[in-house]
Formats: sequence, structure tokens, C-alpha cells
Amino acid sequence: MDGTGSVGAYEGPPAPDWDAATYWDLVERRAAATPDAELLLDDLGRSLTAAEFKGAAERVAAALAARGIGVGTVVSWQLPTTLETAVLMVALARLGAVQNPIIQTLREREVAYVTEKAATSVFITVPTWRGFDHEAMFRAIIAERGGTADLLLVDHRAAAAAGGLALPMVAEGEPVPPPAPPSGPGEARWIYTTSGTTAAPKGVLHTDVSVSVAARGNVAGAEPTPADLYPIAFPIAHIGGAVMLASSLLSGLRLMLIDSFDPQATPRAMAAHGATMLGSALPFLRAYIGAQAAERAKDPGVVLYPKLRATYSGGAPKPAGLHEEVARELGGRGVLSSWGMTEFPLATHARLDDTDDELTVTEGRPAPGVELRVVGFDGAGCPPGVEGELLVRGPQLFAGYLGVPAREIADLFDGDGFFRTGDLGVVGPRGHVRITGRRKDVIIRNAENIAAVEVEEILETHPAVAEVAVIGLPDPRTGERCCAVVRLADGAAPVTLEDLAAHGLAAGLAKFKLPEQLEFLDELPRTDMGKIAKNALRKRFTA
Repeated sequence: MDGTGSVGAYEGPPAPDWDAATYWDLVERRAAATPDAELLLDDLGRSLTAAEFKGAAERVAAALAARGIGVGTVVSWQLPTTLETAVLMVALARLGAVQNPIIQTLREREVAYVTEKAATSVFITVPTWRGFDHEAMFRAIIAERGGTADLLLVDHRAAAAAGGLALPMVAEGEPVPPPAPPSGPGEARWIYTTSGTTAAPKGVLHTDVSVSVAARGNVAGAEPTPADLYPIAFPIAHIGGAVMLASSLLSGLRLMLIDSFDPQATPRAMAAHGATMLGSALPFLRAYIGAQAAERAKDPGVVLYPKLRATYSGGAPKPAGLHEEVARELGGRGVLSSWGMTEFPLATHARLDDTDDELTVTEGRPAPGVELRVVGFDGAGCPPGVEGELLVRGPQLFAGYLGVPAREIADLFDGDGFFRTGDLGVVGPRGHVRITGRRKDVIIRNAENIAAVEVEEILETHPAVAEVAVIGLPDPRTGERCCAVVRLADGAAPVTLEDLAAHGLAAGLAKFKLPEQLEFLDELPRTDMGKIAKNALRKRFTA
């Protein structure tokens, strides 16, 4: 059970006994436990049982091995959330390759930087997706490096139309490679790309164990079963994709993989398939509520999700009243929130037996095997109810940053190995965590991290901009919106939001990082140390 030790110290329940040495172990266990049960389906009309999933992954692994992919081969992939991506993930895990998932919205600036650092030798992507030419981008990156890497294209829509999978596969019955041995302590097989809190993207390193054990929080908190269906609408390249796939393999939870989310059509498709759980970021929850309201306007008796047990919320603190609104409008237990980061996924998770008050204002309790500390600026532990920085320790802790020696990240840990998250919070008497702010200068929009300094550095190169501060402001739809506060250059004509957007795109800034709000000041407020007082700006423009 949850407990506390010294002041400011909290622990989740004891770790369960179902941890796996490798990610592939989870695939084999599920195929043995429920071979004929549907495990995965997508919104393109395809599905796989647990045994079919394992078999497809083995055949793909054999084909990739024939191409020279094996233990230690670095494979970067940028793919939508489809059956192909899930199969590829576990096929690469079977081979012991180092995979580098890249979310679809990142562009050449970030992709080229991280894949060069990772020394990628194989790139896998779609020809096009949502109007963007991913093939052209990857070919340009490969050409820039002298053509030394391979490119594999995955045309999932064409394959779905033919009823197959768009991955190289050996014929059924052909020999398949043996599973790779477990990775050693700290030996990374996953490199997650995140903008984090600095201008340059970071490669966050994880092992098979650290990725898979993060599923403990979901399995213990939501208690999924093979009777449940959870549609994944977020990019599966997020670390949450591998975590939820691990949760599926551990519990038998069925996953519905959504290629491209449409706020009008997708919520109804999820309803048609009998979703019992929904998530995970605020914009998706708003879409589900909107779809229910639209159906109820036609027929007051319509319940769009009659089997709904709960919804998930993660990636950013939820707005006030969301739990109550979801429970009232959609049904089920309301919102089960979680808190974590790429470096430490699912540190906390709400549970079905939490009270409504706890579900309303907190992000749950520490997950099984997780230790949490709350410390003040002096490093002393904070008692329950007192705000402090949140520090965490547990088996899902990342293995380091790509290309960064361990000694250079030592300051991110305290003397006992607890990771300093940079997030501020208050912990209640039963261990429930309420996020109150963060030290990191990062904006979380649609559960995506936007580094303010990266946006500022690009916007400041616009000739009309003398100085700019980029801040996050509360937004009921996206959680936060990116706001640029500009001091114009002397004699410059006022610049428009569209001008700054065009400038940012031309400089290689990803679209989701563009400012959505523009404000002007003659002088930006500053602290006694001369730094821009962003807290004052947030307060002013929030009001």
C-alpha cells in the first residue's frame, strides 16, 4: 500500500511480479495466454489477434534481419499510429535493434539533428501523411549525409486497401531469428526524441525494462482486461505508445490504433467499436464531449459510449472541472489522470477507487515501485500540503541522454538518485499529487512540449522584432497556447501573427510550435537580475 517515510517522501505500492527482461517477452506471454483473442485493430478495417501479432512481428523481424538489422542497429522511424507501427516496434525489439521513434509533426530541423546524433543507419517512414511529404524530407536528410543510410517506405493505406500490412515479411513457415538477449543495465534500445526544455531536441534513452515497467501505473490504476477497448489517438511514437502497448500485452486490453484523428468522425468511429476507455489529452476529451453533445441534440436519449468505464488524461495538468464534466457528459468513472515525462513515464496514475475530489484536482498516486520526494528550494523535504519540487526514483527512469556523458547530467539527480523533474507540486495525505507549476520554461500544448527558447531564437531573427518572450497561457481546448510578447524594433511596422508564422516555418520551426497569440509591449518587464519576468507576463495576459 502507499506510504510515507521521512518528510516529503512517498512510495507507490510494491512492484508486481510480472516484469519482463525484454519487451519481446511481453509479446510471447500474451500470445501464449490468449492466442485467439483480438489484441489490436485500426481505423482502416484491420485487426490482429495476439497470436497473429506475434507471428507478423516474427516474419517482419526475419525480413529486417535479412537486410542487416540486428542487435545495436539504429533504426529511426516516423510513422502514424497503425498496425504496421505496432508490429514494427516489437519486431525491432525482437532483433535487439535500437529504435528511435519520431512523432509525425517533427520536421527536418529536429529529425536531422537527432538522427545524426544517433548515427541512424535505417530510416522508416510513410510516403506522405496529412499533406506532408515525409519521403522527400528523409531523402533530403540521407542525401545531406552522403547517401549512407537506407530508407524503407511504409504505405499503410495502400496495404490496408489490399487487406495486408505494408512491411517487409518473409513467407509463413520460413525460419525466424531468435529473440535478442536482454540488454545490460543502462543499455539503451529506445531513443525518444523530445524538444524538452532546450532549443536543441534531446534524445532520451530507455531500456526495454524501463519502457515496459511504466505500464504498471495503467494496469494497477485502471485495471484493464481483454474485454476493454482503448483507442489510441495520440502519436504512437510518443513514449506513451510503447507504454500502452506494454499495458495491452500485460492485460489483454485491446487497442484501436487511429491513423489520423478527425474531431468529427473519429469519436463516432470509436463509439461504433465499443470503446470502454478514452483518452488522453484535453483536445481529444473535448472532441468526445462535443460528439456526445451533437448526438444528444438529435436524440436526447442517445449515449454515445454506453460501455465507457473511464477516460485518461495525461501530458499536462487538467483544467478545473474536467473530471466532473466528463463523468456527467460521457459517463463512467470520469477522468483517471497520470503524470510523468519522457525521462520517467507514468510516475503517478489515478485509480478507480480514488474519491471524486482526488480525481478532480490530482494526477493520482505514485505508481507501483515508484518513490516520490517533495523538496523545497533548500532541498529539505516538504510535509503534505506544502508545495515543492517533485523528485522521482524507480525502474522506469531513463538511461541518459543521447551523446551526453553521465557526469554532465549529474545535477539532475539528488544524492540518492532521485530525478529532479523540474515540476512543482503538492502531495495530499494519501499520496495524491497535484501539479502546481514547473521550473522548466516549457509550454505544453496538446500534450506536446514546446521549448520557449527555441521559438524565441527564431522569432528574434525577424527584422521587425527587437525582443520577444514566448510564454504559455491557459487554453480550454489545448491546455496551453503559445503566446509571443514582442517589443518592436525602432521604426518597424507592426508585425502580424501570420508574418511570424511564415518566418518560423521558413526557418524550419515545426508547425505545432508556432505562436497562436501575439501581444506587443513597449518594454518587457524584468526581474532584479535583468531577466524577462515571464511570470508577470503570464499574469498580465492571462487576466
